[in-house]
Amino acid sequence: MSEYIIKNGKVYDPKTGIKGDVADVCIKDGKIADKVSSKAKVIDAKGKTVMAGAVDIHAHVAGPKVNEGRNYRPEDKLFTYKPTGKNTRMSGGFSIPTTFKTGYEYARMGYTTVMEAAMPPLYARHVHEEIKDTPIIDEGALPVFGNNWFVFEYLKNNEMDNVCAYIAWLLKTTKGYGIKIVNPGGSEAWGWGENCTTVDDPVPYFDITPAEIVKGLLTANEQLGLPHSIHIHSNNLGNPGNYETTLATLKIAEGVKAKNKFGREQVLHHTHVQFHSYGGDSWVNFESKAKEVAEYFNKNKNMTMDLGCVTLDETTTMTADGPFEHHLTSLNHLKWANVDVELETSSGIVPYVYDPNIKVCAIQWAIGLELGLYAKDPLRTFITTDHPNAGPFTRYPRVIKWLMSDKSRQEMLKGFKHSEKVIAATNLASLDRELSMFEIVQMTRAGPAKALGLENVFGGLAPGMDADVVVYNLNEDKIKNPEEIETAFSAADCVFKSGTMVVENREVISNGNKRTLWVDAKVPENKQVERDVQMKFLKFYSMTINNYEVSNHYVPNPYVIEVDSN
Repeated sequence: MSEYIIKNGKVYDPKTGIKGDVADVCIKDGKIADKVSSKAKVIDAKGKTVMAGAVDIHAHVAGPKVNEGRNYRPEDKLFTYKPTGKNTRMSGGFSIPTTFKTGYEYARMGYTTVMEAAMPPLYARHVHEEIKDTPIIDEGALPVFGNNWFVFEYLKNNEMDNVCAYIAWLLKTTKGYGIKIVNPGGSEAWGWGENCTTVDDPVPYFDITPAEIVKGLLTANEQLGLPHSIHIHSNNLGNPGNYETTLATLKIAEGVKAKNKFGREQVLHHTHVQFHSYGGDSWVNFESKAKEVAEYFNKNKNMTMDLGCVTLDETTTMTADGPFEHHLTSLNHLKWANVDVELETSSGIVPYVYDPNIKVCAIQWAIGLELGLYAKDPLRTFITTDHPNAGPFTRYPRVIKWLMSDKSRQEMLKGFKHSEKVIAATNLASLDRELSMFEIVQMTRAGPAKALGLENVFGGLAPGMDADVVVYNLNEDKIKNPEEIETAFSAADCVFKSGTMVVENREVISNGNKRTLWVDAKVPENKQVERDVQMKFLKFYSMTINNYEVSNHYVPNPYVIEVDSN
């Protein structure tokens, strides 16, 4: 493999503690190296910013609901397609880009690793087909467990060894990365036309509550010692006053210590917290509770969160939270798709326009930014848009601009139609904090990599780590206009993925050698779980178990993380 040395750049790397010092970064044999030979290709990064490739901990980029969204919203593709290029395939789409555009756009922005946030196990093959089809970026997928019949029954009977054995089996069978929980119990209740909006609401016919589901899966995750914590989308998403449900969910993890070999310190990751930080009891008195939620995270060091920032675009919402999507279509009266995934989860899709002239949308925009600005530990707070739910991932550069520039935020606030009402319902106008480049690197690189248990692989520039390196045409000390931030982060000067240059002069030049990340947890043989799986496939599932498993040809270039949970 080629050798490179990136010279004279301003380097930002929390892993090695470099905070904007001018330094050289060496790449050899696909890894960060201490030094290279005199034959190494030199890249002059003078006056530019150098950092590790970014890690997106939560996005909906592959699988049946994403593909159905593409089919169901042809208008999303209008005027977005680019023809085949020298090194790229035809690609298009805005809020739901094609697999090719997904890989290209992430890479151009300097992202090299992405986690698909909700994989229905029944459709895991479809998820992996799209992951395989997406160029350049390494990807993993989180199977959903929070509405699974096996989990409900084992937890209700306090059979923790069976819970662990089933989780290990499902991760291996689906080639999944960790435990995702979406609206615990609520999506199953939706099969009966109901929902669980608090952590104490019983799940119909299962005699279990969301609190018991979360606590049980958290316990199992730590018993197994998985690289990532439980990854939760809590009950009551998107409703006024839901911050109380959010805090009740977080309290389940209070005081619990992480048990793993990967350096992970959190036991719970709460995703798209913006959607869960709402006050008021109606849309009339809807207000921000970002301060209360952020303060709770600040006090409890065993939790991480991602923001889920609203970008004020027309987009496509899609989630395994089926009842929420039905609620949303009743609000905006746009088209709606709904699916029940047997024994496992539900799903829904609804287009949505975050109109800055609508007070609620502008307040949502402010809440996501408030969370990022109130957070005291950027290594536990990550930038996302819950792509595509609050906006497309291609708006990350804009979110970064807003977090780094008080001027840009104030201009937005003043431009809203209901500016005074938005300011009164939020705290953003009084927050003059501007995040530094080092804090942005913590939130987009080192932090999410550590939360995924990959801090020694991705998100840093220490010797021996994967050579995922990005150079941006930006100098933090010489920024005169906030728009320079968005422009630079939208298209990197060059990007290396595992030591291969994949972007040069802001254009994709190689499809790289992408990998699929999954976790293989070794547990003692469990005959009861084996019998239970066989029985339910015979009695309930519409496919055989042989057609359920993700065989190796779906994952041609795996990066397997083995965990000895015996």
